[in-house]
Amino acid sequence: MGKTADLTAVQKAIIDTLKREGKTQKEISERIGCSQSAVSRHLSGKSVGRKKCGKKRCTTRRGDRTLRKIVEKDRFQTLGDLRKQWTESGVETSRATVHRRVLLNQKQRQKRLTWATEKQHWTVAQWSKVLFSDESKFCMSFGNQGARVWRKTGEKEMPKCLKSSVKYPQSVMVWGAMSAAGVGPLCFIKGRVNAASYQEILEHFMLPSAEKLYGDEDFVFQHDLAPAHSAKTTGKWFTDHGITVLNWPANSPDLNPIENLWDIVKRKLRDARPNTLDELKAAIEASWASITPQQCHRLIASMIGILGFHELYAKIISIKTIKDLKYFSWCAMNLKYMK
Repeated sequence: MGKTADLTAVQKAIIDTLKREGKTQKEISERIGCSQSAVSRHLSGKSVGRKKCGKKRCTTRRGDRTLRKIVEKDRFQTLGDLRKQWTESGVETSRATVHRRVLLNQKQRQKRLTWATEKQHWTVAQWSKVLFSDESKFCMSFGNQGARVWRKTGEKEMPKCLKSSVKYPQSVMVWGAMSAAGVGPLCFIKGRVNAASYQEILEHFMLPSAEKLYGDEDFVFQHDLAPAHSAKTTGKWFTDHGITVLNWPANSPDLNPIENLWDIVKRKLRDARPNTLDELKAAIEASWASITPQQCHRLIASMIGILGFHELYAKIISIKTIKDLKYFSWCAMNLKYMK
């Protein structure tokens, strides 16, 4: 028989409480579901627990400094390139970890953890009730992708964060929505998006998308925390229309499955190679229309994996309070029920 797991902080607290109530070691062991010898070792002070609770942090502080140096060498690298170079330096990790280390501050990580904790037990059926939305820019230059730079607040004007480009490249901004049932109609946005123009998009494109994908069924709408999205008038618009909005953590495009659809469309545009703005729009619409409900359902189902138990532990740097310790001890005790 293999070695049993160490007693958690919660179990130890229960043992101490029951002992003060006059319970025997046998009664205590039956109550909390552990061996009588484990109870005896704890009460005698001979039990030795593990040093930390939760998954071990997958990178070291030294490894994080290495990543920052890689980013500073070339701010326009893709997430895949950063991960490849970080791996070559001896740090084996995922794309999601690279994203968190580069873009998220401690406060945002905590909010993501809180959000993931709230949603970790959601089923595919619950995620299927969410209508995901997003905007994306499609350019004629830079391989139809555009260039992104890794920088922090205050580094906007640094020479290393600047790159020459076509002064006025032809491009279009597109709004779209998707659910497990498929995709809704696209909206080609003209000019900058403010609260008023965004509400027009909601009225003429989001509502038809919901009608197409859900019919008379209830749904929950998702969008990020862009200023036009979080404006008070936009919030009032949702209230007036009786639409529930999913709370969303900042700087978390990696949690939105529609990002995968934008990537599919942009990869197809590389083959289409449009030469005019009209050709670009037509190619975007054709690629969007070719996305199947099966693809969308697989992406929605992947939310279960994204918010798996490892997603919670990966965001914890350290356990700082007894409340945190008790919570994650409870999680460890009930892990088999969470899978």
